[in-house]
Amino acid sequence: MELLTQIIVSGILSVALSAIAYKLRMLTFTGALASLVVGYTVGVFGSIEWLILLVAFTFAGLTATKLDISEKSKYGLQEGDFGERSHKNVFGVGLPACIFAFLYGVLHIPLNGQYDLALTVAYITTLTVAAADTVASEIGIRDGKVWLITTFERVKRGTNGGVSVLGTVSSLVAAVFTGIIGWLLIFKGIDIYVLIPITMGMVGNLIDSVLGASLENKGKISKYLNNSISAIAGAVLGMIVVLYI
Repeated sequence: MELLTQIIVSGILSVALSAIAYKLRMLTFTGALASLVVGYTVGVFGSIEWLILLVAFTFAGLTATKLDISEKSKYGLQEGDFGERSHKNVFGVGLPACIFAFLYGVLHIPLNGQYDLALTVAYITTLTVAAADTVASEIGIRDGKVWLITTFERVKRGTNGGVSVLGTVSSLVAAVFTGIIGWLLIFKGIDIYVLIPITMGMVGNLIDSVLGASLENKGKISKYLNNSISAIAGAVLGMIVVLYI
């Protein structure tokens, strides 16, 4: 696809995504603007396929957030007033994707080969981490049996760093689904490498839980920074695996 066409299509899709999400009260106004920036960056520096994957993940995540919103509201665990997400949520999840999309766009031609594959895997991994974390939080909250990942003591649901059976299983399903869809969209087929973003998606999700229990609960980092750090860590680990196997 010619660059000009890619730029135009990316703009149209990004605007449409942001407008629809805002209209459905899935994003605040600032969240919609942030979504536009993230989507456009990924579409221009990555590819339309990268953007389509981002769009699919975004709506799946926002839909999961809206599930049982009344139940979540009882415990004060919903995002915003109606489950809508702000620019902080969007950038927390989207910034890692933007970073690797930008690196891919800048280094795609000079590097090519294995580095090209590594950056693509890193991008997909940022979304498998985000998908696993989002689903673990939004679906796992239904499970009343929660343990703190660092000490394994029982804690109430919604606690940072808390893990449950339902949340863990749900996060695995999300990572597998996102990894496979992403691989099919970008590579037009499936091979053994797809296991890397799936595995690192779960690793990143675990890192998120550990940071949540050890740092976020103590107010040393925000959940948004935690989201970014975890996704970047999972993506970098995925790159290392690609480059050294």
